[in-house]
Amino acid sequence: MSHPASTHRAPPHRPVDLLDLARQQRGIRARIDAAIARVLDQGHYVMGPEVAELERRLSAFCGARHTVSCANGTDALVLALMALGLKRGEAVVVPSFTFCATAEAVCALGGVPVFADVAEDNFTLDPASLKRAVTTARDHGLTLAGVVTVDLFGQPADYDAIEPVVRENGLWLVCDAAQAFGAVHRERPVGTIGDVTTTSFFPSKPLGCYGDGGALFTADEETAATLRSLRVHGQGTDKYDNVRIGVNSRLDTLQAAILLEKLTVFPMELDARAAVADRYDALLPAELARPALLPGATSAWAQYTVRSGARDWTMARLKERGVSSAVYYARPLHRQAAYRHYPLAGGALPATDRLAATVLSLPMHPYLTEEELLHVAASLTDHPDTARAAAE
Repeated sequence: MSHPASTHRAPPHRPVDLLDLARQQRGIRARIDAAIARVLDQGHYVMGPEVAELERRLSAFCGARHTVSCANGTDALVLALMALGLKRGEAVVVPSFTFCATAEAVCALGGVPVFADVAEDNFTLDPASLKRAVTTARDHGLTLAGVVTVDLFGQPADYDAIEPVVRENGLWLVCDAAQAFGAVHRERPVGTIGDVTTTSFFPSKPLGCYGDGGALFTADEETAATLRSLRVHGQGTDKYDNVRIGVNSRLDTLQAAILLEKLTVFPMELDARAAVADRYDALLPAELARPALLPGATSAWAQYTVRSGARDWTMARLKERGVSSAVYYARPLHRQAAYRHYPLAGGALPATDRLAATVLSLPMHPYLTEEELLHVAASLTDHPDTARAAAE
């Protein structure tokens, strides 16, 4: 539904960006510069000592037994599926309401994604739809190998309900936590759930570098050893002893050095993101549907995503007031040309389709000020959803 933007003009206000990496950088710039200089001085640009130190520090942060870094979040997914032995033609359940990399990794290895629905209030895999997806895969004569959940916008999926379905059907579980490193599900930190957890260090992520980067987490020693081999062309005892077909997916030493410095402020930033989410909850119009946290869960708040039946009006009003917003994701995977021929759990994904038509993400980063948050909220005080509810 579209509504004309109001002719009222608010007083001038400094633009409120969706993400503001410059503010973070100002606080740690000297340390970042020193870290980069150390790498340049030592000259170990690929798999230098900072890479191993980062892996050690990431494990210590989240409690994972093994951390294996890689070149990016998409590679992390591919590596996870390779290590778990996904075979051509095997099926993997994935949510449709996610970035394409989740399903792309399955297809890249010759697998068949079976798209499942998500819970409308928290955007993560709907356990009931997962059960339907298992049945759908079998109805299509597919051998189901595993499940990839997505901890979308920063919140872990409902693993208390998902893991029993995985176990009952003899499947493996990969947790796509590209947006959720730093979150916790019922005292289990992201990185300690599933057979393998993957994450991304793309600059916009809660813990992001200044380029591409990714990592995988696992409790299984053999899986970790396989991942370390796969990321370097499948090497064995040395780089000329290749024991399996692998890929080239090493994390640059410069990016590892940057992440080590950013990791020092990450706990503070997670607290700040949670505080921003709390203020949005308190300030936004009641009729603008907020994201819901599962009981016992925390979020890394990669995005603060709301739902509105008047999305066009909302985004136009925000733009008029100098507030950035974005839509993640306007077209779910099962509606995209590359993926629309794959099976759907139960034949339809109604919650995903509704979300694609109503979601929008507001500015979210640890350095938003109270003034900025008040300005975002004030820009939406005469939201059509509010007026409609009052009339009813």
